[in-house]
Amino acid sequence: MVPTILSTDLHRRIKGSQLIIYPDSGHGGIFQFHDKFAPVAVEFLGR
Repeated sequence: MVPTILSTDLHRRIKGSQLIIYPDSGHGGIFQFHDKFAPVAVEFLGR
C-alpha cells in the first residue's frame, strides 16, 4: 500500500500500465470491488 500520489507517479513511469483507483477502499480494494476488478485484470493480463 502506498499513497495515491505514488501510485500515480508509478503509473506515469510504466508504459502501458493502467491505474484504477477505487473510491473509499483500503488495502482490500480488489476484494471490495471484485466485480469491477476481475474483468479488468483478466483483460489486461490477456494482452
